[in-house]
Amino acid sequence: MSYTKASYEDGEEKAPRMYFLRDELDCENLGFTVVDVGADWSGMEHDHADGGHEEVYYLVDGAGSITIDGDDVSLSPGDAVRVAPTSSRQLHADESSTFVVAGAP
Repeated sequence: MSYTKASYEDGEEKAPRMYFLRDELDCENLGFTVVDVGADWSGMEHDHADGGHEEVYYLVDGAGSITIDGDDVSLSPGDAVRVAPTSSRQLHADESSTFVVAGAP
């Protein structure tokens, strides 16, 4: 089949309200995650230096920020930020928010 469809809530919930859809969408290289969280939420600080994964963080709705190598970058709905594999990153929601994260080597 040339396509795969999945609801984000069918994805593997790696952390509370963080759904990984790589397997459900049968992606070979692309990671695709939906983060649907409440106010005052912060994700885990991490990087992807070992795997060489470049990521794009997109704020669908709500308000938040991402800390990249110590710099806080504010996000409004419709904003997207690319993060290099070696950079440390931590996602934050100021209010109930939905983010989409896509990444690939």
